[in-house]
Amino acid sequence: MAVSLISSTALFAQVPTVPSPDITTPKQFFGFQMGEDYCLANYQQLKDYWEKLQTESDRMKLVTIGKTEEGRPQLAAIVTSPANLRQLDRYKKIAHDLAHARGINKEDAKKLAAEGKAVIWIDGGLHASEVLCAQALIETVYRYLSATDEETLRVLNDVVILFVHANPDGQDLVADWYMREKQPTKRSLGNLPRLYQKYIGHDNNRDFYANTQAETKNLNRFMYREWFPQIMYNHHQTGPAGTVLFCPPFRDPFNYFCDPLVLNGIDSVGAAMMQRFLVEDKPGATSRSGAPYSTWFNGGLRTTSGFHNIIGILTETIGGPTPTQIPLVTAKQLPKGDYLAPIPPQTWHFRQSVEYSVTANKAILDYASRHREQLLYNVWFMGHNAIAKGERDSWTITPQRVEAAQKDKPAAGGGRREGGIGAGRGTGGVEFDRLFRKPENRDARGYILPADQPDFPTATKFVNTLLGTGVEVHRATADFTVENKKYPKGSYVVKCAQAYRAHVLDMFEPQDHPNDFAYPGGPPIKPYDSAGYTPAYQMAIKFDRVLVGFDGPFEAIPDLAVMPMPASVTNATAAVGFFLSPQLNDSFRAVNRLHKAGVEVRRLQQPTEAEGLKHPAGTFFIPNEPNALPILEKIAKELGTPFQGTKTAPDPDAVVLKPVRIGLWDRYGGSMPSGWTRWIFEQFEFPYTVIYAPELDQGKLRDKFDVILLVDGAYSGRGGMAAPGEPAEEPPPAANPNPEPPGNAADQYRGQKGAITGAKTVPQLKKFLDDGGTLLTIGTSTRLSRDLGVPVANHLAELDEDAREKPITSDKYYIPSSVLRVKVDTANPLTWGMTDHVDVMFSASPTFRLTSGADAKGLRRVAWFDTKTPLRSGWAWGQAYLEGGTAIVDAKVGKGRLVLFGPQVLFRGQSHGTFKLVFNGIVQHGVAEKTGN
Repeated sequence: MAVSLISSTALFAQVPTVPSPDITTPKQFFGFQMGEDYCLANYQQLKDYWEKLQTESDRMKLVTIGKTEEGRPQLAAIVTSPANLRQLDRYKKIAHDLAHARGINKEDAKKLAAEGKAVIWIDGGLHASEVLCAQALIETVYRYLSATDEETLRVLNDVVILFVHANPDGQDLVADWYMREKQPTKRSLGNLPRLYQKYIGHDNNRDFYANTQAETKNLNRFMYREWFPQIMYNHHQTGPAGTVLFCPPFRDPFNYFCDPLVLNGIDSVGAAMMQRFLVEDKPGATSRSGAPYSTWFNGGLRTTSGFHNIIGILTETIGGPTPTQIPLVTAKQLPKGDYLAPIPPQTWHFRQSVEYSVTANKAILDYASRHREQLLYNVWFMGHNAIAKGERDSWTITPQRVEAAQKDKPAAGGGRREGGIGAGRGTGGVEFDRLFRKPENRDARGYILPADQPDFPTATKFVNTLLGTGVEVHRATADFTVENKKYPKGSYVVKCAQAYRAHVLDMFEPQDHPNDFAYPGGPPIKPYDSAGYTPAYQMAIKFDRVLVGFDGPFEAIPDLAVMPMPASVTNATAAVGFFLSPQLNDSFRAVNRLHKAGVEVRRLQQPTEAEGLKHPAGTFFIPNEPNALPILEKIAKELGTPFQGTKTAPDPDAVVLKPVRIGLWDRYGGSMPSGWTRWIFEQFEFPYTVIYAPELDQGKLRDKFDVILLVDGAYSGRGGMAAPGEPAEEPPPAANPNPEPPGNAADQYRGQKGAITGAKTVPQLKKFLDDGGTLLTIGTSTRLSRDLGVPVANHLAELDEDAREKPITSDKYYIPSSVLRVKVDTANPLTWGMTDHVDVMFSASPTFRLTSGADAKGLRRVAWFDTKTPLRSGWAWGQAYLEGGTAIVDAKVGKGRLVLFGPQVLFRGQSHGTFKLVFNGIVQHGVAEKTGN
């Protein structure tokens, strides 16, 4: 897509316009203009204002796209011309048909593009502490409802604008927190008492392929199921130091699954934005190398759109309601290709940031108006190409395949350097096919998820993530055969011949991140987020890649989500009890429901055979007590967990489980890993209590808790300072990790300040262990083992010239968030229900070496790296160093149990394949308590 770069400054001249007197201004409604110093509007005010504007303007339709996690209505304002509003359903259908592309030929696509209107998404407020974004959203909506200039009217005629609020709960929290102080100059955004999204805070921009949170589901449905925009613009803060903002183009690497027209579109829109900033004399915009943002990772609101043939735009802009300073960064005073107009240091006011944001919005909308037909046609073209690729043999060239080819390809032309001038003229076709067109390396034509896999309910959850992001999924209505393999009725089928093929591939296939270094032999360039994340791996889904065309008795799933296939209670007649497999994650949910209902649950501590059937250790057994059967039948139907009756009781191998009292660490201001864990516990119906450092310091923990969970970031061992250990696309504002609540903080936040320390907290945790408690630690919190005297050391260390251990340097070993495979001890109760190898989310995670005396002190390896190449998805430079290292340790401390989980076994609510490690650690305490083990 070419950009029409008009040289005349008249193109974007800010011609004064007289706004309509019938439209209430922000100043009239809020009492201040958007961007006024020391002022913020909250979401309730925004809602009231938009509702008022809808009654005043014939350019706006206000819709509720769903409820938030805290129950607020999540609003979107659809703004376009009155004539377009009357034809809104027609334009929505055109956008739908072009985006899906199926059954539409080139001529029809051109006709639809000529008839249709560009659909442009502009959001604000996703990261609520980035307060500019929602305020600019209010301002932009007002201007497009009130302005009467030629450009605005042209845009309204050509474009349907979706102004979408991304986080209502967060705006109310943050704005109310800031405005609570009556004296304006004392107002501050610092020390927010909790996460600005109920569970996951800043990680709400990491959830868009996983689709777990209410707001995520609302946004995904609105984008991929209802409106299908051609451009989406995701506002964020803050800009790089010494600049005003970052805008596209992005730096490499881009994800090779995405259509190149998406990247070309991003560059084109970015160029139009940059030109408008320059013409309006708004310097300070940087791009590419000016910030770390790329298009590699799929999980962000704007990055997921790229896998759906949508041009995803991100800006990061400075400014807040309290005036700030643009600092002097001397290197930023010299223009260069991706920073054309430096800005001198100066005092910066919030209103300036609002004006920059409005300019960016106008640039995108003007671009969409001028390129309306091309944008609509290109969406069809990308979808059409995706379908065509999915219907024929095709190959994706990845970094590893290029490296392999470079090693394999003989030197050409008598040693001429590959790729030199004149190289390869008239030759190379056969060689290319040999290197890059191997039949076994073809892209999948589709994926089959068998209904008879051990944990089909989790496979259903994976399918729901696909459905929630607009992917077409089918279900088998009868048994069928593909490539001589039989599959049962109810199996899921995901074919790649669909418009969102790029997203399908990215969900099933490994990400092959390139080796990205600042220079040869230099330090690695950190990815802006995960390098590898394949959800099918993280969730331990069993699936088959099908490399040929296939069909069968398949029906499309029309729903946004499907329920688990109902299970049943079998052999109930004369049964003394019922077995429940530990292979299903939802078996633990079933156990929690049974405990809540007062039904006794037992667990096999050894493999057992009953009536000719073998049941592994860890299997649950429910005695056939009065009223138990109807409860089991209800659970089986709702959760898809089958119960198998038996006439033979497994005594004495089945030990009674007692409900476990769980304490989950959190901190003032909120921990994202803890918030994710709260969400997981609630999904699986584990009762829990949130605990803070002051309560831990008070001691007597064993009187209140059986299990305490310290997530990543709860403890680092460095002076008691909490360390989040979380990668971030847009780093949240810096804050004291242990803030003192302000003097007027609500009573509910008392007792939350402080951090876990070696001096005060560790002795109480040691006492908890000595008294028989179970302490589960993840990530950085495993450093607690050092303070407890557990005989483990850092496996990833080497000796320096003085024979002292030091960590391996990043030029030799570097693994950002990626999926690795570990070997597990299936005899250990922590792994019951799991296979002998499992994929784990590894994010520069601790890796242990058991030192002398480990056996005598009751340490056991639960999971370890048994190969030099454990990488499954992502980037693992120097991965061979991991071989022999221990990933998970089970340690006896006093009468209790300490578990060290190095990898992120609960990663962002996505790693269902390793949830059992934590669930077993919790549930098995009930057995340990009963047996005294």
